[in-house]
Amino acid sequence: MARRSFEPKEYEESVISIDRVTKVVKGGKKMKFRVLVVVGNKKGKVGIGIGKAVEIPLAIQKGITAAKRNLITFTLKGTTLPFSTKTRTGAGWVYLQPAVTGTGIVAGGVVRQIMEKVGVQDVLTKSLGSSNSISLAAATIDGLRDIEQMTLMRNLRRQDRINAEPRASEARQ
Repeated sequence: MARRSFEPKEYEESVISIDRVTKVVKGGKKMKFRVLVVVGNKKGKVGIGIGKAVEIPLAIQKGITAAKRNLITFTLKGTTLPFSTKTRTGAGWVYLQPAVTGTGIVAGGVVRQIMEKVGVQDVLTKSLGSSNSISLAAATIDGLRDIEQMTLMRNLRRQDRINAEPRASEARQ
């Protein structure tokens, strides 16, 4: 009898929503389940994925696989975000703002689960527009991507400032 060795999971998975979807075809209706899943390591890596299948467990597995393919890396500033941002994806708007230590995650269901999986402990958020879970999840991921891009630009500017040539007035002395 072969025993399974217990390996710690690299990523934590969480199901955000399970929806029953129907496709009308010539012979009737085809019913499937659509699952939105978020995976993350609570250290700055997070991804979302959508799985669709006839059975819920298979749809969850497909969603986890898709989320692991769509991982993004995010740099935290302590326990919060380095910048604030307002991002729109589809009809969903998400506002993400850094918060002081001890505030906690002030967010709705979809945004809260993503923030927990990325490892943010203190953040203020507001979702505007559509309350569709897929739109909000995509807007949250895009917001994190925007913040990461701003962080990279800030670091490049710092490097340019450090490596800049001395001014003409400083060179004369």
